[in-house]
Amino acid sequence: MAEPGELRVTSGRLADEEGQFEMTLRPRRLTEYIGQERVVESLGIFIRAAVERREPLDHVLLYGPPGLGKTTLAHIIAGELGVAVRATSGPAVERAGDLAAILTNLGDRDVLFIDEIHRLNRTVEEILYPAMEDFSLDIIIGKGPGARSLRLDLPRFTLIGATTRPGQLTSPLRDRFGVVSRLEYYSAPELEQIIRRSAFILDTELAEEAGREIARRARGTPRVANRLLKRLRDFAQIRADGAISLPVANDGLELLEVDSLGLDRVDHRLLRALADLFGGGPVGVETIAAAISEEVQTIEDVYEPYLMQLGFIKRTPRGRVLAGAAYRHLGLPEPRPQARLFEEYS
Repeated sequence: MAEPGELRVTSGRLADEEGQFEMTLRPRRLTEYIGQERVVESLGIFIRAAVERREPLDHVLLYGPPGLGKTTLAHIIAGELGVAVRATSGPAVERAGDLAAILTNLGDRDVLFIDEIHRLNRTVEEILYPAMEDFSLDIIIGKGPGARSLRLDLPRFTLIGATTRPGQLTSPLRDRFGVVSRLEYYSAPELEQIIRRSAFILDTELAEEAGREIARRARGTPRVANRLLKRLRDFAQIRADGAISLPVANDGLELLEVDSLGLDRVDHRLLRALADLFGGGPVGVETIAAAISEEVQTIEDVYEPYLMQLGFIKRTPRGRVLAGAAYRHLGLPEPRPQARLFEEYS
């Protein structure tokens, strides 16, 4: 099997051992948050209004690719509201009783953060509906004809859900969120600001040109930028004088097999398979997955979004197609135009 997406240095997903490292670098206030200006501005208004009225903030749904700051924003929202936050994930809440235990232990106006909310069990999700709307919980006591329903009042709380796959949320759940915000990929200048801030926190000397180069290769994702900085800090400590200069950054990134656009060897293997094995496409994602020994969902969730953003891969009704920009980046000759006429009609 190929290297899992979660273990790649360029993956936006959080590895288990990275939790403490991320906490160290995580901003605490909206004023410290870099990027996502429209989302931050609107959230600031909603939070201030809720605080002034002493009401819970409307339920918030944050969606977008992994590593863009959804979890960070959830904790910032709780901090700005001046309340506690209880964090869990969709797969971790297996039974209705698990959710009931969490909800009944919340304080007034507290924040409940559910990551990967699209993976909630449907039975558990149905328990959420009255909790989100009426701040109440319906519990069934007993079984069979003697069963009866008991309604418990809950403290007024704010649910913040995060997901990378908003299309998998059911309509009843999605419609109960009052604030829905999409997080976009970051620009290179925004990532450069994040990298400089992280280097300061980590007490690491970072040359301006090196920070710019790391930002250029970070795939528009703060988590990737911070991970590259962490690895280059180690590289600089052992191979240089501890400072990350541009030559040190270039040598370290070459060792990590991260190219000038942030593509790693797995990305190159996928692109090469499309070019060499399938003549540039069109080819179905299941066939690609079999060819590179990966799962279809991993390709769709982890590899394709950034490659599509670069314009390297196109999705057509007949399958995936390798675009001309990908051939140029790989240094391969493009197929003759007459061999790609199908693109005009796809």
